[in-house]
Amino acid sequence: MARTEFTGREKVAVLLIALGPEKSAEIFKHLNEEEMEEITLQIANMRMVSPEEKRAVIEEFYQISLAQEYISEGGVNYAKDVLERALGEDEAMNILNKLTSSLHVKPFEFVRKADPSQLLNYIQSEHPQTIALILSYLNPVQAGEILASLPEDMQADVTKRVAVMDRTSPDVVKNIEAVLESKFSSMMSEEHTSTGGIEAVVDILNTIDRSTEKHIMDELDIRDFELGEEIKRRMFVFEDIVGLDNQSVQRIIREVDNSKWALAFKSASDAVKNAIYTNMSSRLVEMIKEDIEFMGPVRIKDIEEAQQEIVNTIRRLEDEQQIITPRGGDELIV
Repeated sequence: MARTEFTGREKVAVLLIALGPEKSAEIFKHLNEEEMEEITLQIANMRMVSPEEKRAVIEEFYQISLAQEYISEGGVNYAKDVLERALGEDEAMNILNKLTSSLHVKPFEFVRKADPSQLLNYIQSEHPQTIALILSYLNPVQAGEILASLPEDMQADVTKRVAVMDRTSPDVVKNIEAVLESKFSSMMSEEHTSTGGIEAVVDILNTIDRSTEKHIMDELDIRDFELGEEIKRRMFVFEDIVGLDNQSVQRIIREVDNSKWALAFKSASDAVKNAIYTNMSSRLVEMIKEDIEFMGPVRIKDIEEAQQEIVNTIRRLEDEQQIITPRGGDELIV
């Protein structure tokens, strides 16, 4: 007989064992270091797992995944109705209880598929902090459209509030969610998670038009210069060079001292190196390769500073409209 008393961590271990090493490796990419260590230890300590036990865990995972999808589509009530029709009332409640107690339903899930213009009508009169909280829970494209549609005098204020937001009280989330929920006449469950942060701002800004982005960043430079600089540093990273067209790369090469390329390439990917080397003369390529070979050990901090200096040059050239850096799904027509 299959075991029924697996702990949550044991179920994860059983599921990964059943999925095999390749699929498990893909899942591990989405875990933090502590989670990977805990699950790896659990897998290492698992005894032999029978086929029946594997099937039971996989089936539970499958049912919970379906429930999560149903909730995303139409809320908890919709998920409950569908699951009851398929599995019966008792099993449906069992799955929903496991879902809400372990996987958690993300706040504002019921508006994540709403039309941004419709959602804007409901929130644009709210306090900037409330708008920032809601945008933090939306997908970047949706949040970007709403941010770009806000009055210009609000855009930078809301952007800053998203960037500096860390954690929000569950009661505050619950109250704001309830008001918005009543307007949409939907049902959903509550949960408190980390929201906002600079990465959220970068994701949002990467989806909006450049004029709106420039206005927001100019305002942030005035209101909070350090925050604005931190966001700029994350808007375009060194590895993004691979997405530049050859003409832009050649323009960048002319602006950057050759010694900076050698230092920056010490930890760069082959894709980045090739993007630059392809646009250099063979003589210059050989010079840089020789510099790298004879450079010896280099501090990571020095490499990162060289890469950031190049990124700053790229951003300056973009501001001067001498190059274009495609972001957020942009397509270049040449």
